[in-house]
Amino acid sequence: MAQYVGAIDQGTTSSRFIVFDKAGSIVSVAQKEHAQIYPKPGYVEHDPLEIWHNTREVIRDALAKKGLTPRDLAAIGITNQRETTLIWDRRTGKPLHNALVWQDTRVDSIVEEFAREGGHDRLRAKTGLPLASYFSGLKLRWLLDNVPGAREKAQAGDVLFGNIDTWLVWNLTGGADGGCHITDVTNASRTQLMDLASLEWDEEILRLFEIPRACLPEIRSSSDVYGEAVDDLAGVPIAGILGDQQAALVGQACFQQGEAKNTYGTGCFMLMNTGETPYPSKCGLLTTVGYRFGQGKTVYALEGSIAIAGALVQWLRDNLGIIQQSSDIETLARSVEDNGGVTIVPAFSGLYAPHWNAQARGLIGGLTRYADKGHIARAALEATAFQTREVLEAMTKDTGIGVRELRTDGGMVVNELLMQFQADILDVPVVRPKVIETTALGAAYAAGLATGFWSGTDELVRNWAVDKRWKPAMAASRRDSLNAVWNKAVARSLDWAE
Repeated sequence: MAQYVGAIDQGTTSSRFIVFDKAGSIVSVAQKEHAQIYPKPGYVEHDPLEIWHNTREVIRDALAKKGLTPRDLAAIGITNQRETTLIWDRRTGKPLHNALVWQDTRVDSIVEEFAREGGHDRLRAKTGLPLASYFSGLKLRWLLDNVPGAREKAQAGDVLFGNIDTWLVWNLTGGADGGCHITDVTNASRTQLMDLASLEWDEEILRLFEIPRACLPEIRSSSDVYGEAVDDLAGVPIAGILGDQQAALVGQACFQQGEAKNTYGTGCFMLMNTGETPYPSKCGLLTTVGYRFGQGKTVYALEGSIAIAGALVQWLRDNLGIIQQSSDIETLARSVEDNGGVTIVPAFSGLYAPHWNAQARGLIGGLTRYADKGHIARAALEATAFQTREVLEAMTKDTGIGVRELRTDGGMVVNELLMQFQADILDVPVVRPKVIETTALGAAYAAGLATGFWSGTDELVRNWAVDKRWKPAMAASRRDSLNAVWNKAVARSLDWAE
């Protein structure tokens, strides 16, 4: 009997394959980064063939490390960077263009074109999303309009669209030789093409955006047996798909209404489980599908998306050179007692929730001759915490639910200075679980539920355990003062670009 479940975690900067046991513990892991391509300011691309090649490589490496074979795996789950958009030829399997990454802003002018009639919220009632460059529907529109011959081939069904989950499943299950062209409800809910209530592609929006239905994948549950893998994973069921942030919600066992998690990665993403009804936001949040297991009821979530979190640390490393590696940021930030009056607003590609201001641009404010690189490092970490506070406040206003604790995951949660400051600025306990790879774990859970490896969500809740808890320790007056400075800096950053 297979003892493990595997998860492909295809993220913005790297691809990983992680093998989990029944307790949700990591057995083996392999990871490989892929190139970030910046053809023009605001353009961000990935090479889909590089991602597929790297995915195959990490699968082989993770299995080889522990001497595992496909027969040791009960199922495979997939979690992926959401909104990243690509099209490929059904017959050859070759992409027609690099993938447009979720951070890419080239469709800003198209967004404004559609917003002139009905405003940015004209599709929010159906999709839960404002018109923004973030989502994949208008990215697909750009590809169809700008890649020669793409629209005609898409109308004929010869060109296929997908986010990265769809691309991976199609290749894993045979590619041009009978690969499954599917997506799950969580990824579909991020295209701005799906009706949140019916969980179907919306014909009216497809006509509005001029998207041929023939190129779209079939929408499936997040936990279901979609098909069997070939080649390296021959015979293993592909049985779970969750967009990365929804996967973290599942991996954190947030199965009760009002439970919330925040993932600290390239960007920062907070989701609150809001139960079985889509909860409209009036405070700049996104209404999205949280998960749907098999034929069970759909669970929805409110989400606050922050574009730049860990990416700011990478910027300090790669562009300014004030640290040698990302992990150096905490030591440098601890070299000073506070931020020295420095505030950083990392609006490199505009501000997402709750502002949704595409014209915002990054700034470093409060500089004096006293400020040094330690203060800049500390301000960079604090920027992530301040942005998270804005999102949590918006969730409380939208739902009337006070979050009792914030469950955290992602690469930045090893930074204990950040976690303590997060608790201080939120005035809410912050919790790090024992397994912080909750994104991959959520994908594994979805696949394992579909194949009976795990019996149900009660078993998953029992697997979840606390590693460390940070309690607020900041005086209210200090918290209020810091928040006021942050709000002033954000106001300066808005509408900077013409």
